[in-house]
Amino acid sequence: MRIAKRCVCCGSADLARSPAVLMPFVAARAFGWESVEITPDWGLRDLPAGWAHSLCATLACDACGLLFLDMRFDDAEMAALYADYRGPAYRTLRERFEPGYGARNAILEAGSTYIPAIEALLAGHLPAAPRVLDWGGDTGLNTPFRDGAALHHVHEISDRPLVPGAARVSAAEAARNTYDLVVSAQVLEHVPDPRATVRAMAAAVGPETLLYVEVPHETLMREAADPEARRLSKRHWHEHVNFFTEASLRAVLASAGLAVLRCLSHPVEAGGRVGHVFSVLARREPSQPAAPGTARNTP
Repeated sequence: MRIAKRCVCCGSADLARSPAVLMPFVAARAFGWESVEITPDWGLRDLPAGWAHSLCATLACDACGLLFLDMRFDDAEMAALYADYRGPAYRTLRERFEPGYGARNAILEAGSTYIPAIEALLAGHLPAAPRVLDWGGDTGLNTPFRDGAALHHVHEISDRPLVPGAARVSAAEAARNTYDLVVSAQVLEHVPDPRATVRAMAAAVGPETLLYVEVPHETLMREAADPEARRLSKRHWHEHVNFFTEASLRAVLASAGLAVLRCLSHPVEAGGRVGHVFSVLARREPSQPAAPGTARNTP
């Protein structure tokens, strides 16, 4: 784990900082850290009694508006956090820290109900049976067009079984294939280095490929117009370690040579609850090569 000194979307060093805590489930899952109660029998002269949790900080970028956790997990910590994502061990540990999670998870496992709306948003840019890569697509359950796709590939760090018809691919394999649509939905809010993730995805984005990026438009970001108020209000961090603005999304895509065609913030209903997401459609800038030195082959 490292501590961010610059914005992970635009690279600016113009950051404001506020104290926060890392939620106990994430601390335990990623680091093996447990909260502890300091009691009088510890005999500590200068520390008051009470619970000690994992300290962190909320960082706010004055350039692009990104709000993010200062802790940037490394590959081993990300693997520990997301291995067997929502599987038995994950659910058991999270239920211990967050009673009632199991019931919420059952709703999530049923699949997103707003995928048809996303398909309608994308359909005019794609052939009838698109070749689709879902980057960070978990089991592939929520991949747009999966029932009618000519090809359904999933690139994913967790090891959960894929839905029928989907095939797992490595980043290198994805870069050698040709896709009509590359999807990254509900991924970038989790990752420690969004620019590196988008650059890796961009290697699979050819001149005619449509990229669809979806991230939550968090309630705090929508309802608190003042950047300082947002930062001061964000006192805890969970699995979502990046809270995006439109400017931060545009910056991270531009860093990989991708041009935004459309950026839309809109409500979606999932599990009986209404949330908001950013839906971003992008393509490779005409002057940008897909993957320098890599031959592209149609699977």
